[in-house]
Amino acid sequence: MSFEPLNRLDGRVAVITGGKGAIGMATARRLAALGARIVSLDRSGTAQVQQMVAALPAVAAGPHLALAASVTDSASLRAAAQAVADSAGRCDILVNSAGFTKAVAANDLEGLDDDLFDSILQANLRGVFASVRAFAPLLKASGDGLVVNVSSIAGFTGAGSNLAYVAAKAGVDVLTKSLAKALAPQVRVIAVSPGVVDSSFVPGRGADFNDKAAATIPLKRIGVVEDIASAIEACATTMRFATGSRFVVDGGRSL
Repeated sequence: MSFEPLNRLDGRVAVITGGKGAIGMATARRLAALGARIVSLDRSGTAQVQQMVAALPAVAAGPHLALAASVTDSASLRAAAQAVADSAGRCDILVNSAGFTKAVAANDLEGLDDDLFDSILQANLRGVFASVRAFAPLLKASGDGLVVNVSSIAGFTGAGSNLAYVAAKAGVDVLTKSLAKALAPQVRVIAVSPGVVDSSFVPGRGADFNDKAAATIPLKRIGVVEDIASAIEACATTMRFATGSRFVVDGGRSL
């Protein structure tokens, strides 16, 4: 593995879970613009996602692909990894951006029932591990692999959309450190932790919430998806001697 910064990602293949989401697609655009071939993994809407990735900049490594896989279904992840191996022959970058949440007040313990708690942990924590497990052989074979886990400042502030989401993201942060040691030196593993981001990720949060949040942030605005996508791009290009790290991209909200 070379730790020299890169200007381009030509010839590399980037797999993005939750690729049709706001952060996933913004990341796809940035990586494709640098020459990476994109494989978007989403649990549904494959035809729609294929249209989205087909609109990305064309790259020499081959056409961008959309595959059906759910991060809560390990068999589908293994099948997706085999499909990537068959069609692209490699995986150099894995971006774990799949997940979901629901706003439940921290003091509403009954509002966070067992089913919701379990499903949030499955999608946001176990899904990260399962995705890495499925693609680890390809990432190791690359010899210069990278995993970027989209975490959240909720994982270390203890404040977020609900307590299960907070616990899941804390788990992602620790898992990132453990995987960085377990997969070194062939694969680097990094977490990127957004604060409030202008997207539809948290149902029910709109302009009023965003305006109130922006007033409390030192940089006086909430994040946009390009803030997070550019940090993920930096993990692949300029921050090449980093692994096991958590990069906070929140405008200072967590200070």
